[in-house]
Amino acid sequence: MDVYEGIMQGLQEAIDYNEGKIAARSNTMSIEPIQKFEASEVKEIRTTLGMTQYLFAKFMGVSPKTVEAWESGRNSPNGSASRILALVKSDPQLPQKYHIITQ
Repeated sequence: MDVYEGIMQGLQEAIDYNEGKIAARSNTMSIEPIQKFEASEVKEIRTTLGMTQYLFAKFMGVSPKTVEAWESGRNSPNGSASRILALVKSDPQLPQKYHIITQ
């Protein structure tokens, strides 16, 4: 389907919806909001994983100074870092399961 056909299809669907010929598509998927982490929670997650700040930084893809700032409360993880923290908090074995770290 080229761009023109795609636009025309979308317009026809809008007309059909407006005329009651089709129902609106609904998205039943929901996404959990990104969790906020306090300094103590970041440290707890790291220690649960048995990692030093240096290793945890490598795992998270950030600098050791960033982990230090998170744990001291000078800065907070956000975006993808918070999402990764939430995943690891709920499943501390996740790094091993996905071969991110080996022991």
